[in-house]
Amino acid sequence: MIPPLVISDRGVTVIGGGTATPYDLQTALAVAPTLVAADGGADRALALGQPPDWVIGDLDSISPGAQRLIPAGRIHQVAEQDSTDFTKCLTRIAAPFVMAVGFAGLRLDHTLSALTTMAFTPRPFVILLTSDDVVFVAPPRLTLPLMPGTRVSLYPMGPARGISTGLEWPIEGIEFAPGGRVGTSNIANGVVTLRIEGKMLLMLPRSTLATVMTALRLPA
Repeated sequence: MIPPLVISDRGVTVIGGGTATPYDLQTALAVAPTLVAADGGADRALALGQPPDWVIGDLDSISPGAQRLIPAGRIHQVAEQDSTDFTKCLTRIAAPFVMAVGFAGLRLDHTLSALTTMAFTPRPFVILLTSDDVVFVAPPRLTLPLMPGTRVSLYPMGPARGISTGLEWPIEGIEFAPGGRVGTSNIANGVVTLRIEGKMLLMLPRSTLATVMTALRLPA
């Protein structure tokens, strides 16, 4: 087991090298104030005016300029190439949850890799922010008080099934799979309850972040 490097009783923000705005980063830091950069995410953090508290990764993409601006004791190199920098970060963080920004918008392969890491790294729990979405792995049971008409997308990361109430198109009896049935663009009729078996990503509008955090009982 990898010993944690970053320990927090609040959330931790992890920033990657993808698209991230000052608003994205400040939204994440408001609830997860420790900032960890995944390798080249350090350059993105500095460009947004926020030096990272830690840098973790294989250090093949952080610029020399960024390295000079960050104390050497706060840069943790993990040389192995069998995992992504995002995975290297998550496996070295002990915190109730992680807010992830900068993992979408530039390279699709990095985005797909980040989503896979979220689904198959059990701790810490991750909420991914994109320009339009809040993305997280659905827990076995969840109740979301959503406004009628809210988009609710479910995307399986393996075989999955579930039971729902409050969705325009109920999911009971559907065998979900990445190469088969998926549940994108469903619609909430109000309060949504979900019981999920398997790995299922839940994607909601960015405006629902506070609702999601409250429903997941995460410290804010």
